[in-house]
Amino acid sequence: MLQNLTGWHALIILAIVVLIFGAAKLPALAKSVGQSMRILKSEVSEPAGDTAAEPHAESRPVTTRDARAYVDAVRADDLARPAARTAE
Repeated sequence: MLQNLTGWHALIILAIVVLIFGAAKLPALAKSVGQSMRILKSEVSEPAGDTAAEPHAESRPVTTRDARAYVDAVRADDLARPAARTAE
């Protein structure tokens, strides 16, 4: 199916892509496709067991400030719904 494509077909497809996405968005589109391909290649090449042993880069320990913010949010929620608390 793809062996019949010529240079003219590629130019027509490129023109359609430019019309759909616009010339300004093509570099961002190409960058996101490249990043997706790199992520896919790294995920495929990694053994499955190595990812579970590594800690996540985004995770961090819970601080006292986080705990206080959670308690304050729960208290504010309880104060906003006094009837629900008494119904339990």
